[in-house]
Amino acid sequence: MKKPLFVLGLAALLSPTLMAQSAFDGTWKVDMSKVDFSKKPDVFLLQGGMYACKTCVPPFEVKADGTDQAVTGHPYFDSVAIKVVSDHEIEETDKKDGKVVGTSTTTVSADGKTARFSFSDSSDTNGGPPVTGKGEATLVAKGPAGSNAISGSWRTTMMEGLSDNATVWTYKVSGEEITMTAPTGQSYTAKLDGTEAPMSGDPGVTSVSVKMNGKNTLEETDKRDGKVISVWTVTVAPDGKTAKATNEDKLQNKTTKYEATKQ
Repeated sequence: MKKPLFVLGLAALLSPTLMAQSAFDGTWKVDMSKVDFSKKPDVFLLQGGMYACKTCVPPFEVKADGTDQAVTGHPYFDSVAIKVVSDHEIEETDKKDGKVVGTSTTTVSADGKTARFSFSDSSDTNGGPPVTGKGEATLVAKGPAGSNAISGSWRTTMMEGLSDNATVWTYKVSGEEITMTAPTGQSYTAKLDGTEAPMSGDPGVTSVSVKMNGKNTLEETDKRDGKVISVWTVTVAPDGKTAKATNEDKLQNKTTKYEATKQ
């Protein structure tokens, strides 16, 4: 069960006044204990020797025989290998250009209601350490009779032990521009008037545009080859120490809310 990374490319937080800009410059970190995960579930099917990720964008179906199976349309990986460990557990290995970029293990509880997963993902870290973590998902709807327990609709309810390189970013405001940098290698410098600017270091994001929406709210729009893939809306608290953010994933039609703290 491949779990997408959470916060790479998060919008910077700032106010239009010079004083507020100076206060908001610095490093921020997501508080994973305060994440409100999307209520829309992920849907998987493992049956008859085939594994399908039905809510992946684009969806894919591969043989579940432990060998590399080619997939297309995914910027972070081009092959998937699914190893069936048991009727309640699978291991997944993702590769790009023949190199391993992600591994994960998912185990479903005996009662079939909870799935625990752990992962390591270097698909978007530009040669740096992988993003690692583990979490839990709750069953929303069972898969068809006779399918592996992995099958069904699952909603992520918890993430823990997520490495700092997935939850930390730094930004700097200079005049009418904002620069964002992340430890995984992503960066951009964009004007605050909504003008598109290139995103560097992220194969899944081609460009970004940033604009102010009210006194303390910033909106960032990420695109891939001209298509909007996500919108971040970030509102910083009056004291400049915390911020609330909403991410709208336009590809999977999911909304995630969380809080960040200035370090």
